[in-house]
Amino acid sequence: MKRRNFIKKTTLTGIALATIPSFACSQNIISSEELIGKGKPILFGKDYQLREEAHLAFQNMKTEALKEGVHIQIVSSYRNFEHQKSIWQRKYKRYRSQGFSEEKSIQKIIAYSTIPGTSRHHWGTDMDIIDASVHAPKYVLREENFHGDGAYIHLKKWMDQHANSFGFYLVYTGDSHRKGFKYEPWHFSYKPLSQNYLKNYKNLNMQELLQNEELLGSPYFSEAFISKYRNENILDINPELL
Repeated sequence: MKRRNFIKKTTLTGIALATIPSFACSQNIISSEELIGKGKPILFGKDYQLREEAHLAFQNMKTEALKEGVHIQIVSSYRNFEHQKSIWQRKYKRYRSQGFSEEKSIQKIIAYSTIPGTSRHHWGTDMDIIDASVHAPKYVLREENFHGDGAYIHLKKWMDQHANSFGFYLVYTGDSHRKGFKYEPWHFSYKPLSQNYLKNYKNLNMQELLQNEELLGSPYFSEAFISKYRNENILDINPELL
């Protein structure tokens, strides 16, 4: 690596690490309401909603990226339970109307979308991003936009190099051995907070949680299904976030 590039990279890393709030690493017990999107969190951001620590880290990261012509824009952040439920119900009805069985409809949904109450977006620590400095394709959150000659290839390269320094980690990686949700090069999580949320979430009784919500397709949520969903969709993520 050339000395100039090395200095630039190490300087940026130093700035990033220095701007991650020290209180972000505190470990706390989190209520079940907060974990499943039914709490009332204090959120920050313009046109997005994140917890304060994640918001501050994002603003610092965004500022540094802009210096290299990358304008990081959040297109999805905090989603409460009812929001996630509306997504679930809408997709379930659509697939069923297209003739898919109950089981197949659920499997199609959980390729990318979570069951309400199980989304990382309930925590205010996760975000989906694009690059606002380029012309947006018709469907922004598509894998091809982040690879090859895709619109967001420069965003991906910048995030690959710098995101971790600001505390943000890709959640659903492109590891071919990973199960659960498909690869999402746009979904990042603020590790100093989300790691503790996941730790608390693992203590919840998911079987009881999901059966009590009367979601469309919930009769299919057997003990075996929930166990598989927990191990693959919730826990088979970037190991850096576990």
